[in-house]
Amino acid sequence: MAALVAAEASAPPGPAEAAETSETAEAAELSRALSRLLPGLEAHSKLGRRRALEALQSALEAAWPEAPDADPAAAAAAFQGPWARLLLPRLLRCLADPAEGCRALAVHLLDLGLRRAARPRDALPRLLPALAARLAGPESARGRPPEACEELRLALVQLLSLAVRLGGPALAPHLDDAVRALRCTLLDPFAAVRRESCDCAASLARATPDHFHMQSESLIGPLMQSISHQHWKVRVAVTEATGTVIQFGSAKSVDDVLPHFAQRLFDDVPQVRQTVTSVVGSWLLDLRDRYSFFHKLIPLLLSSLKDDIPEIALAAANLWEKVGLQWQRENEDDLKDKLDFATPPPARHPSPENRPVLGCRELVFRNLSKILPAVCHDITDWVAGTRVKAAQLLAVLLLHAEDHMTQHLEVILRALHQACADDDSTVVSNCTRSAELIGAFVSPEVFLKLLLSMLKKPPSPSPSSLLVLASVIRGCSREALQPHLKVIATELARPHICQGSENRLYGERVLLCVQTLVSVCQEDCRGCSLQLVEVLVTILAFSAATGLSDKVQETMDTLAAVQGVDGSQDLYQEHAGPLLEQLAASHQDWTVHSVELLQFNVLLTHAGPALGGVLPQLVPALRSCLQPARDPQMRLRLFSSLSRVLLSAQETVNSQGQFHHYLDTVTKDILVPSLQWHAGKTAAAIRTAAVSCLWALISSDILSEKQMREVQETLMLDVLTTLEEDSQRTRLISCQIINRFLKTSGGVTDPEKFIKIYPELLKRLDDVSHEVRLAATSALVTWLACVPNDDGKAHYQSNIQFLYRELLVYLDDPEAAVQDAVLEVLKAGSILFPELLVRETEAVVEKHRSPAHCQQLLRYLQTLPLAQ
Repeated sequence: MAALVAAEASAPPGPAEAAETSETAEAAELSRALSRLLPGLEAHSKLGRRRALEALQSALEAAWPEAPDADPAAAAAAFQGPWARLLLPRLLRCLADPAEGCRALAVHLLDLGLRRAARPRDALPRLLPALAARLAGPESARGRPPEACEELRLALVQLLSLAVRLGGPALAPHLDDAVRALRCTLLDPFAAVRRESCDCAASLARATPDHFHMQSESLIGPLMQSISHQHWKVRVAVTEATGTVIQFGSAKSVDDVLPHFAQRLFDDVPQVRQTVTSVVGSWLLDLRDRYSFFHKLIPLLLSSLKDDIPEIALAAANLWEKVGLQWQRENEDDLKDKLDFATPPPARHPSPENRPVLGCRELVFRNLSKILPAVCHDITDWVAGTRVKAAQLLAVLLLHAEDHMTQHLEVILRALHQACADDDSTVVSNCTRSAELIGAFVSPEVFLKLLLSMLKKPPSPSPSSLLVLASVIRGCSREALQPHLKVIATELARPHICQGSENRLYGERVLLCVQTLVSVCQEDCRGCSLQLVEVLVTILAFSAATGLSDKVQETMDTLAAVQGVDGSQDLYQEHAGPLLEQLAASHQDWTVHSVELLQFNVLLTHAGPALGGVLPQLVPALRSCLQPARDPQMRLRLFSSLSRVLLSAQETVNSQGQFHHYLDTVTKDILVPSLQWHAGKTAAAIRTAAVSCLWALISSDILSEKQMREVQETLMLDVLTTLEEDSQRTRLISCQIINRFLKTSGGVTDPEKFIKIYPELLKRLDDVSHEVRLAATSALVTWLACVPNDDGKAHYQSNIQFLYRELLVYLDDPEAAVQDAVLEVLKAGSILFPELLVRETEAVVEKHRSPAHCQQLLRYLQTLPLAQ
């Protein structure tokens, strides 16, 4: 036995024993080398400590094998003992060295040691508290971190990240220290420290999944304080870290995080919005309690579908589809019938080829009641960006909900009515898109019941309500809308709706409703054409204030085209009678402010040939409204319109040749009362309007000679009185009317009345207006032509002599044009009593300043046979 023991003792060592002996030798040699250098770390001088640390760095780098055939595991095992026993404690003390350079070298050596040690986890119990002390000491509570150098703080956080990666689950007992350090570094003034801290927090969450939930909530506060940092890279890092922290931590923090994530969707930097989208999508896919947060997370992801950057929108769409498919697989039993008997897309679906998958639609439908209140609140937020996002989200939600939105329709419509009044065009366009989806997916019986009830609320609906109605109609199909077409048109024609269009925006919205009905229903509009024309006439009545006349005319032409008629005149031909009959029912109460008067005026000026067929309704209404006792301003407006109509009477009131039946009413009941003198400027203006109307009538060439004589007989005396009016226009037109009367009279029928005409015309030769004077001379020429040049002219000799004398005075007028005109009058009248005119002329020729015109007249008279 002794021999055996001796033999064993003398036997050579095996390979394992040899390796162990080698490792021990290397460790012993490293320990001796470190022991010689470590006392230098206690030197009083900064330079001495720095040189000692540099020497340690050189020793550690020299001790690590660089040969290709070297065994790293063996080297790490040999390094573990001296590192843990000698180097680690000393280096940790150096972290508090007064010299910044020494602290930096200590951090570097700790990083080097952790990477080379065989069991880096063994260092955690001493390393984590030391790091926490340097990063989150008492000074940090006062806003000053213990480590003053920001580059060193970054290096310390990087060292902490390395410890987290190498330590793994072994970090669980030291979570308090790690989290305490991160709570401070996440708020560090140095942006790079914040970014590194975010990466470290995410690594810590992944490294300790079983224990991290107990500490995760304490990191949410600092993360949310940094999520609005001015550096976009910090915001991205914070968002990513928050996603990981909540993924592996407590889902209770989701409620605290979501408002901040929602704000990041407005970030100006696309990378930030992209990160938020990715994080929310990963939560919807992988968060353990995701079913509890679907109604809060879905709006965030769906909002990204409308991002301005196509890449973000595409990424959101892909994530959303994955979420829907995953939920569909997880709930396959509940969806079995819907999967086996899939319904086709609705007929009016805007993009049936891109219809969301069943899982996505179901998710929205089941959470819509929880999402809608917040969306409807944000759509009227005071911040424009929030309103835009909410409006975009509402359209996406309705596209997914399809006909399931019916049960929430009242809430949706109320929100749309408010949002469509927004000043931001983007908000309005998205809301109109939502309204179109309502029309596409919801039955007209349902949405019309709500919409029309809102329109009936006094005093009148808002422009936004009409815009919603127009948009819903635009989204509806022709077949579905056809049974309700007349109901809609009748509602639009109600006075409290169509008569509120004095405001331009309101008028545009009413017009849009009509345009949409016509474009959707096409020839079906024939059944409600009267109501639509009534609405268009009312909008046209306010066109002076709104400037919508061209658009109304285009709509009228479109309506005529879908009904297969030539143009708007055919529509007036068909509907002018009922419209006038409806308006005439209240004409006794009209004033200049009455909407009915404006509508009547539109028919009067736009109906054209249709007026010839509605004279039984038109003329009595005019007679009633133009009586002297009625509103003067209303009479002025009607006379102005009537004048324009009478100027083209052949194409308007006499289009069917029946106007002569109403000529007496027009002259005796309308014009005569208005031509009579009354005091005041308003009465004078009305007389001017009546004179203009009379001139239009007799100039229209619709009166026969007999009818003209009848009009002259009735109105000549009244017209003569208007020659004294203050208005130059009135005097001028009156001269022209008298001239026309005399030309068509064919001679003298009543000498007494005839003789009364020329003195009034003679007075106008002294008029202040040059035009009136010339018009008076022209009328005098016509008057003289009416005097019979036969034996009966002797009855007029004294009047003609007086006229000669008065006219000769004006041959010396300062105005040459008047002299010439008067000369023509005398020449025209000279045929009656030439000898008399010669005597009168010779008597005054020497009295004139310039006898030229008298001499010219005398030479002319010498050419006449009787004068010779």
